[in-house]
Amino acid sequence: MRLNSWLIILVMLILEVGCSPGLKPFTVSMQDEYRWSEEDLKHIQFYLSDDIILRRDLVRGESAIEGGKISIREGRRVEEIIIESGTPGVLIFMPKANRLAISFERDNDRFLIFGPRSEGNGKYVLMASDWDRWDGEVSYDGKLYRTPSKSAIATLLVDLELMRKTEVKRRKAKGRTI
Repeated sequence: MRLNSWLIILVMLILEVGCSPGLKPFTVSMQDEYRWSEEDLKHIQFYLSDDIILRRDLVRGESAIEGGKISIREGRRVEEIIIESGTPGVLIFMPKANRLAISFERDNDRFLIFGPRSEGNGKYVLMASDWDRWDGEVSYDGKLYRTPSKSAIATLLVDLELMRKTEVKRRKAKGRTI
């Protein structure tokens, strides 16, 4: 009986691992290989590889906070938004070639920009208007936030196995006459 219990547990673990998504970094070469248009990319489910933490100081009179939490740091009121690794996101638009505006919330104004990493591997990572040694500055929901420099490694992931199984057939109807 004890051996049977171990076998059942082993089979369940194998099935669980076999059913988990095969998440791979989204890259420029992947986009080029499959020739995805902006419209195609809007139908792909993206995931976040690492946590992204957004922080900004609140100014006096600012109190309507919806998506984040307010904390007191060094005597200042700070809004903090955490987007955890594994969070699913969708493409809202492409501001320019090789830049993706990805939203991880229902509100389309709440998005982050991702682009290919400059070190040649082509992975799409979080873009900031200004990275320094400690943090970067990003726009989110129309406001400027600071994000720790470790957010620079946050990569977009896709379920490549699922995408390979999906085949899109397109054709154009020619019309019909009497």
